[in-house]
Amino acid sequence: MKLSAEIKAFEKRLGHKFKRPELLARALTHSSISTPTRPDNQRLEFLGDRVLGLVMAEALFLGDRAASEGQMAPRFNALVRKEACADIARKIDLGAVLKLGRSEMMTGGRRKLALLGDAMEAVIAAVYLDGGFEAAKELILRLWEDRLDSVEEDARDPKTALQEWAQARGLPPPRYEITHRDGPDHAPNFTIEVSLENGARETAKAGSKRQGEMTAAKTLLKRLEDDAEG
Repeated sequence: MKLSAEIKAFEKRLGHKFKRPELLARALTHSSISTPTRPDNQRLEFLGDRVLGLVMAEALFLGDRAASEGQMAPRFNALVRKEACADIARKIDLGAVLKLGRSEMMTGGRRKLALLGDAMEAVIAAVYLDGGFEAAKELILRLWEDRLDSVEEDARDPKTALQEWAQARGLPPPRYEITHRDGPDHAPNFTIEVSLENGARETAKAGSKRQGEMTAAKTLLKRLEDDAEG
């Protein structure tokens, strides 16, 4: 099978030369454009999720031999969650080569978190089937290197941490409010404000309410902690 120039460029960004290029083509095919002769990437996504999980579990297990299961679990979740996969997909511009149906293309499918995360898992499976576990492991550890280095910070749920900060000081739980929304329905932007009863507040903008709340909580908590240290 001959790959297009765009997919060949992606293959180079990915850092894996496929012996069976049809695997990569399938990994990039969304269900909105699949046919009986052109299968989508859903089965590969299922496999890739498990390969990613094993590689991350092993990396955490070997990387910190003193860590308990309770410490490793949130780190693991931070590394394999859909947002992390989508961020890696953006890093290698996977969205540019996704094969999508017209409806998905018209609604911004190349930027959707779920589509990017699923496709990244499918690409991992394609590398695994093409080159074996060691090839997939090398790819994952290379692409996830920065996240592994900062996983302790990423594993900390900022909303939970901010609530614990408030409770420790006798304050009610933080309040989250959408203060502004713009953009088209298929790609909205939310401005989220988090506030505490003591008057502390912070805002953040994001493409989803959940991400906006997480970012606002993280920013406010850091400011509160910095103020306490200063």
